[in-house]
Amino acid sequence: MAGQAREGVPLLVLVPGTNMNAAVSLEAVAVLATTGAVAVLDVPGQPGLSAGHRPHRARLPWYGHWLSQALEQVATGPAIVVGHSLGAAIALAAHSPHITGRLLLSPGGVTRLAVPASVLRATLPWVLRSAEHRSRRLLREMSAPGHAVPEQLVEWMTLVGRSCRSTLAPSPLPSHVLRRARPVPCVVAVGSHDVFLPSAPLGRATRRLLGTEAHVLDGAGHLVLDDAPHRVGALAARLRTKD
Repeated sequence: MAGQAREGVPLLVLVPGTNMNAAVSLEAVAVLATTGAVAVLDVPGQPGLSAGHRPHRARLPWYGHWLSQALEQVATGPAIVVGHSLGAAIALAAHSPHITGRLLLSPGGVTRLAVPASVLRATLPWVLRSAEHRSRRLLREMSAPGHAVPEQLVEWMTLVGRSCRSTLAPSPLPSHVLRRARPVPCVVAVGSHDVFLPSAPLGRATRRLLGTEAHVLDGAGHLVLDDAPHRVGALAARLRTKD
């Protein structure tokens, strides 16, 4: 938990994406915490301090149930879930009375993620034999052009590659799950250089399925929490104010 709990201000609950966790999200957490309390949940089956168990079937329903249960433990009132990539899909799959808003960053679960050939060329060597130069190359594919990849993230991804088996991208959620999530206020944001989720098709999908426009963050890639933490913080603050 970070930041000061304030009366009437919803708790922000950050759910990181694949291979990420609280420890590598501290810069973004510090920005989010300027307007109130923030809780970060390490996702089970992902590298971090959560459980090592990874669901093999019905992955997103399982994770949605997990998040709903976790909110019972960390939230005493309203909560806004900030989900990145896999974390966004989990946020959409969760059905909890605590959730009064969602901020979905480079969201999985809405439409199928693209995997360009350049990403595959960077991923396969990293999977086969992780090393810092291979981690840096992969992270550059996921970041905006010219953005400096944080060295601590390079070190982390090298450790992940050596010690863990990465999961696949989340599949689109069933339409009835997205319909259930639609009444809750939702903000979607994607980087203008996101290799997995080009902004135009994602925007069409969010309008059709969630009834909202996608904010395009210029100069950001898929790793929007690292590429544009202050713009993410501004979107979270606006959603908090509307709640």
